[in-house]
Amino acid sequence: MNHELRSHIENDYNLPIRDPIWHHIYLSPGLNKIIQSRPFQQLSRIKQLGPAYLVYPGATHSRFNHSLGVFHIAMRILQRILLRPSCPPLTLEGGKAFLTAALVHDLGHFPYTHSLKELPLKDHEVLTGEIVLSQPLSDIITREIGTSPEYVADIVDTSRHSSRDEILFFRNILSSPLDPDKLDYLTRDAFFCGVPYGTQDIDYILSRIHPAGYSGITLEEQGASSIEHLLFSKYLMYRSVYWHRQVRIATGMIKKALFLGLTNAIISPEDLYNLDDEGFFATLNTREGFIPFGLIESVHRGELYTIVVDRPFDPGSQGHHHLEDLVYREQFEQRIMEWLRNHTGLQVQPEEVVLDIPESISFEVDLPILRRDSTTAPYLETRTVFTPRVVNDFTQTLRYIRVALSPRVAQALTTPLPFDDLLTQLA
Repeated sequence: MNHELRSHIENDYNLPIRDPIWHHIYLSPGLNKIIQSRPFQQLSRIKQLGPAYLVYPGATHSRFNHSLGVFHIAMRILQRILLRPSCPPLTLEGGKAFLTAALVHDLGHFPYTHSLKELPLKDHEVLTGEIVLSQPLSDIITREIGTSPEYVADIVDTSRHSSRDEILFFRNILSSPLDPDKLDYLTRDAFFCGVPYGTQDIDYILSRIHPAGYSGITLEEQGASSIEHLLFSKYLMYRSVYWHRQVRIATGMIKKALFLGLTNAIISPEDLYNLDDEGFFATLNTREGFIPFGLIESVHRGELYTIVVDRPFDPGSQGHHHLEDLVYREQFEQRIMEWLRNHTGLQVQPEEVVLDIPESISFEVDLPILRRDSTTAPYLETRTVFTPRVVNDFTQTLRYIRVALSPRVAQALTTPLPFDDLLTQLA
């Protein structure tokens, strides 16, 4: 069974694509048809890092590039696993589905990355599954690749029920502490932003992985430092790039505009599905009478609001936790707006006050480590500085509450905004 899959990988992937990170990426004729399809071509018009280009001008690479990189690393992981004597039985159909899933995993992704998180929308993995099961992808996967669109959707969209060991195995490879998604985006994003933090030693990592039955992969004890490097890289990339304070304000401005548009029924969730960056702006520009959408146009022009409050998120503060709810957050923004009207004399509008809190993220370390005596142990039970407390501190130290105001309101502000007092009053 595995011999058939190895033969397919060795002989059927011979169409090269040049990539600035991984150099040559080789596709099969069927996967080449996928990347020529309209849904996949749309990824070339979605910036991987959304508004990060406002801070890092080189960050204009696309989800098209990233998706090819994820496929490339997924292929290398599969090749390495198939060489291990402990590799479980894998079917040709399942292997093709896994590689296709790696390539198409972001087809349902929204423009402007974090700006649409927390909004009442379908997860992008669910949207990807829907695209895979629709034309033209469904027909290409069936006829040109020779696998099941349902298998591909099952691997990408974990909300779909599947009891097949092989599907669960491939899911756990595509989404894990050392998954091909992370290994590509950290390296690729660092390269295009011109920062040194994200680069991963892919060759070394791949030389140390083993299959862990149908549970996914395990990493040799000698390679455990790779997880430490990845965790620290992820931390630094969030600190310096993904959650840079100006990137976060741009994100907050877009999120507030969309939240107001959705809660006022100016737009529906369906209006925001299957859009590229250009289509995103075009869709919202058709609602010219809705003033808050001007926030998005301001971001598009690089005209960001002024930060007047910038403080760490306190996990022990009930008030801070309440602000994670978008409805409560808008109520607090209205309270700030009322205070500003009283203290500046301006008719401050709702869209002139934006509060941003980065969503909670996790630093996954749930990866079994293969010891020299052939036993396995959870990563956190090995000799590592990344204890549960350190990993939790990583998450907490990255999160900041920021209040930003339109330039005209910020210029009229003559006293500090009493953030804590206003939050206490709202409670």
